[in-house]
Amino acid sequence: MGWLCGGLRWAGGRPALAWYEYGQGGSGNGGPRRAGRVSEPAYGSDIAFRVTGAERRCVGARRDGCPLRAVVPGRSSGGQCPECARLDRSRSVAADTVADDPRPYAVYLAWFGPGMVKVGITADERGSARLLEQGAVAFSWLGRGPLMAARRTEELLRAALGVPDRIPYKEKRAVRTSLPGRAERAREIEELHRRAGALEGWPESLERAPFEAVDHAGVFGLEGLRPMTGVVTELAPGGVVAGRLLAAAGPDLHLGTADGGVVVLDTRLMSGWELAGAASGAAGVGVPVRSVERGVQGGLF
Repeated sequence: MGWLCGGLRWAGGRPALAWYEYGQGGSGNGGPRRAGRVSEPAYGSDIAFRVTGAERRCVGARRDGCPLRAVVPGRSSGGQCPECARLDRSRSVAADTVADDPRPYAVYLAWFGPGMVKVGITADERGSARLLEQGAVAFSWLGRGPLMAARRTEELLRAALGVPDRIPYKEKRAVRTSLPGRAERAREIEELHRRAGALEGWPESLERAPFEAVDHAGVFGLEGLRPMTGVVTELAPGGVVAGRLLAAAGPDLHLGTADGGVVVLDTRLMSGWELAGAASGAAGVGVPVRSVERGVQGGLF
């Protein structure tokens, strides 16, 4: 029996690492997920862990563990085997495979940096959780209504205004330390909100929302954040990650290292690894890291 990391979650507006417990199955390779817990790292606190498992295991689907505990590649951001990934995707609103969800949905505009605004939808009951998970620095609601009405509104903005529904994480990371002020962040969303509201073809069943900018820079700890010097590309057996938590945005942790650098750890790479706290004297990052300054693989710090 052991604890597998499930990556970063946002609970109550704060970052939290999820952990899954697996029991021993008949094959000795581990059975379904049995329980879970979370840990909430605070900004300014030290984080240090060691990879204790020999292999990275699939974290399962639909809140159930992978019955085979399949091995997954270290650089996979999903942390799932193909079968579990397909099972999750088969009931995914984001993948547009669900059309009969009776819950109300909200349409939003999310801002990640200058010229980086996307449109998306989320279950209204989730509030801003989806925006925190994506690392949206600022956002505003556009409207609320049935799922298909929200979908049509999303497509309307994509077709009429050229607003994308996805922005790569690497592009979001690249601009986090050089963001304009709060007023300028809000101004770009407000202009798109105005243009969207003037479009013809909004579904009648979608209740429009007035413009109101919500800013997450403070929640993420981005004010005064130093530029990153490296990005973790994967974890590895026996590897150590240690640093001071400077910021967290979406799935990313920005860690200040002992040598004065700032390394970004995408916590999706942690999913499925058995991890344990490292010794208090641990320092630096002992897993593969790509150097941002040189733009090439930086080896092990």
